Amino acid sequence: MQLFVRHFSKLSNTELYAILKVRQDVFVVEQNCPFPEIDGRDLDAYHIWLEEDGKILAYARVLDRGVSFDTPAVGRVISMRRREGLGSRILSEGIRIAREKYSAEAVMLEAQVYARKLYEKHGFIQVSDEFLEDGIPHILMRLDL
Repeated sequence: MQLFVRHFSKLSNTELYAILKVRQDVFVVEQNCPFPEIDGRDLDAYHIWLEEDGKILAYARVLDRGVSFDTPAVGRVISMRRREGLGSRILSEGIRIAREKYSAEAVMLEAQVYARKLYEKHGFIQVSDEFLEDGIPHILMRLDL
């Protein structure tokens, strides 16, 4: 399994296509949630993924401060194979990239409520009440580094 970290400006067409496909497969098709998955925030983001045999197995993107929050943020966290630690691994890499590329002192994320425990294992704490985003319960979470 290979880890890739690329700024949007360095993605190949094939890499971008694979990323958008896996995000659509999970967030739109699997979750039966039609929403604007391509949200305009990818252009200045770092994209991180684990790949094996030409397939993306886990993915996350890292946004700079000011894009979504006043701190850098990790989002679009995906694991295609559940319960294998891939979600934790890609989240750890996202936190590392937020520190390395954006000098993050804290990291924010918007978590689907069902995934709260994954983020809590990495030290994130809930900082908002539950809210609906595109019909799915979410919470804001923060990690102070």
